[in-house]
Amino acid sequence: MSFPDALIRFAYRLETSRRYTRAKSFAYRLLEDPRSRLRAAFDMVMIVLVLSSVIQLIYEVRHDLGAYADLYELFIVGVFVIEYLARMWLYSDSHKILIEYYERADLVGQPFLLTPTLWEIARRKLAYMATPMAIIDLLAILPSYRPLRFLRIFLIFRLLKLFRYAHNMSVFGRVLVEKRFELLTLGLFVGFIVMVSTIALYLFEAEQPDPSVTSLMDALYWSVITVTTVGYGDIVPTTTEGRVVAMVLVFVGIGVISFATSIVVTAFHEKLRELHDNRVYSETERLSGVIIVCGFGRIGQVVAERMKAGRDGFVIIDKDENTVEQARKLGYLAIAGDATNSTILSNLGLGRQATHILCLTHDDVSNVYITLTARQMSPDITIISRANKAETVRKLTQAGANHVVRPYEIVAHMAAEFIGQPVAFDALYDMLNRNKNVYLEPVVVPPGSGLDSQRVGALGLGGQRLILFGVVRSHEMPATPEYPHYELTGKRFYFNPKPDFHLHAHDILMMIGHELSLNRFKASINRKKPFWMHA
Repeated sequence: MSFPDALIRFAYRLETSRRYTRAKSFAYRLLEDPRSRLRAAFDMVMIVLVLSSVIQLIYEVRHDLGAYADLYELFIVGVFVIEYLARMWLYSDSHKILIEYYERADLVGQPFLLTPTLWEIARRKLAYMATPMAIIDLLAILPSYRPLRFLRIFLIFRLLKLFRYAHNMSVFGRVLVEKRFELLTLGLFVGFIVMVSTIALYLFEAEQPDPSVTSLMDALYWSVITVTTVGYGDIVPTTTEGRVVAMVLVFVGIGVISFATSIVVTAFHEKLRELHDNRVYSETERLSGVIIVCGFGRIGQVVAERMKAGRDGFVIIDKDENTVEQARKLGYLAIAGDATNSTILSNLGLGRQATHILCLTHDDVSNVYITLTARQMSPDITIISRANKAETVRKLTQAGANHVVRPYEIVAHMAAEFIGQPVAFDALYDMLNRNKNVYLEPVVVPPGSGLDSQRVGALGLGGQRLILFGVVRSHEMPATPEYPHYELTGKRFYFNPKPDFHLHAHDILMMIGHELSLNRFKASINRKKPFWMHA
């Protein structure tokens, strides 16, 4: 078997190897995946190694730490080398390049040439080695070569490695890159001013008796110190012309510093939102399950309050930055953005750890678009959407919503049902306003319990200071036409059932009452006969 054939066979083995795939996936999660907890831990370890190695190398300048220090340095360098090679490995798949070139040659009936293929592999690896962070990683290894002491100057590159691991620090680098045009323009202007002032000062000062400026280097040094508004005072112009140059350069320096500061401050202000969003994404990723709440209006605020009390993990999206700031002050995870943006939803865990998405904006069109986007991204997620208009309900259902809620219609029905029952209405009002520990709780009817096959009127709920708001029953149970109901997805909801309504196993009772009464009722339902029916 020829060498090219052996390489091709080996490439196909790697392509089908689960062990190789798992190894590369592990390396990606460890080094590159921004949502991986494994990477967060690795970054912390690398920060400790970088700082400890820098401290050791600085301390060694005046002190001898012995053989243990050399072993520790060797260990750190070994970690750096392994990391460098692993990142180069992740940058491109060499075996896929081999397979691609081989199949391309086979498709057109030409012989497979190994040399161009190896050159392409090398070119892609060299492309990685030419990236700024790869250069920093490589130069960070050089200070460990003890025979060449001058290489200790590359110690600075170990500190620059922190930009890779500390994400907030890396934002500074991205700011400089994004504002490179403005900074380059400013740099060219400053360079021109410094050049002119250097030449002018040298011409005016160098010919004077006992001059403080004796060379162009002196003039350049003075110009740089003056334009940066530092002014050490070791070189002072003595001629009138030189002093005029100094005054002009001082005002130019003030303008340059102000302009540079405004560029950096503006760029960082633009990045503050990104930094906060990244923190929200990171905290959301740590939650085992998350509920995405789209809209933080009046309904969203009530939902968030209830979920916080129930210790449910959730995150809020709203377009209004003032509303998002209000949610943050309440201690909620929140970001400002458009909930129809699939990138934002993906960063918040849609398709991974997100279990529910609540579309609670005041705009029905937005709720429809959010529902469409969420259902397309995650076929299994539970979508609960708000509808303000009756004609929107069907659209939301067709878009993929599991449940559609019409809050204004619900309030109207509640008012109509309880208008003649002021005590019940007061209980509802207390529950909605979180007063007096009044709650709306679901209670499942266990098979064989005292509630199974029992009439609602025989439950004696009035004596327990409880109200039966409604009963949720599965479609598997036969419908009872004599009792009006509302159709849900896979269920029916019987609102305020009459006393002769019979309960069945697996029914869900929506009970309203005080916390103590609800707890006592739930504790008794597994008995064959409810405690309030004993003689």
